[in-house]
Amino acid sequence: MKSQYENITKYIDEFLRHLISERGFSPETIKAYRIDLYQFSSKVAGNSGCTTIEQVDKKVLETFALYLRNSGNMGSTVARKMASVRAFFRFLTEDGIIPSNPSQSLRVRRVPANIPEVLSEHQIVQLLSAIDSSTPEGARDRTMLELTYAAGLRVSEIVGPKGLKLSSVRFDDSEIIVVGKGSKERLVPLYPQIIDRLSDYVKTSRLEMMKKIRKKVTTDSLFLNAKSKPLSRQGFWLILQKYALLSGLNTKVYPHILRHSFATHLLRGGASLRHVQELLGHATIASTQIYTHISDDQVQETFNKAHPRS
Repeated sequence: MKSQYENITKYIDEFLRHLISERGFSPETIKAYRIDLYQFSSKVAGNSGCTTIEQVDKKVLETFALYLRNSGNMGSTVARKMASVRAFFRFLTEDGIIPSNPSQSLRVRRVPANIPEVLSEHQIVQLLSAIDSSTPEGARDRTMLELTYAAGLRVSEIVGPKGLKLSSVRFDDSEIIVVGKGSKERLVPLYPQIIDRLSDYVKTSRLEMMKKIRKKVTTDSLFLNAKSKPLSRQGFWLILQKYALLSGLNTKVYPHILRHSFATHLLRGGASLRHVQELLGHATIASTQIYTHISDDQVQETFNKAHPRS
């Protein structure tokens, strides 16, 4: 017999897979999210009668927050659990699963956001240099990973159902059309080297991969797997882990770290926060501001070099 809140838990599981495959969250963090959100789905279904995610509104969320406070939880615990709920509904909204975010105007004390991890420019080079691009698969991997960093893409924007297509690349204009969260399109410029690499991949390596399959390949997805079908998010993750290991990087590497590194390196290079927001496809500049904290060490270093009394 199906549980009365199965519709909600289905999306919770999808959200957790997103945190694992794209955000690289640790098992402990995923466990905390799972506990918080399954508690939420259980109470929402039992107390509010919501059986689908679309039925959850701001009033339902306020009732859940009140339940947490009345259950004797510390303020920090309530804030953390509601932060999990906020993140869940932000994901649902940005992915176009629900039309609006019921938690957007919810007033609960916020938990400070963690500063994202990034790779240094040297580590990016080290990662990409570990790829043997002399084979069709290697050329695909090098092109795909460098493009992810070069354009600051989410994994869902480069592979999968909404990933890049052949028509997404505007070679003459040196830019790509990216379909972001909520199916919103944005144009992202590319530097000459990655355009050249993309051109070689499309004209040579991609065709060679397709020739290995006897059946006619009809997909227009830019990046293909060994069966010449669209590469999946899991496939991307496995490829990245392979080269992270081969490169000898002594740090955790996950898909979103390439996007974090892109934003951080642009800001350190002098790009404005507003321009980085547009390139990342962030709906609000608040999401982009987290990257300003990563450059604190560089600010201190610049201060030490420039100030006459330092």
